[in-house]
Amino acid sequence: MKRNIGTIDRALRAVVGIALIAWALLGTAELAWAGWIGVVPLFTAVVGWCPPYSLLGINTCGTKNA
Repeated sequence: MKRNIGTIDRALRAVVGIALIAWALLGTAELAWAGWIGVVPLFTAVVGWCPPYSLLGINTCGTKNA
């Protein structure tokens, strides 16, 4: 897997992922399950690779051989 997510993109994904997970842990029981979707952007931020970006040929990393 080559990196295709840049620094700003990774930071935004991490913040959104953490916020959604916090909402899942602290939110009301009816919608708390939806917050666990935050695992996806957090995971992609950690590994630096996004499968849809690869399929669409998007690279916000800024380097071709990262």
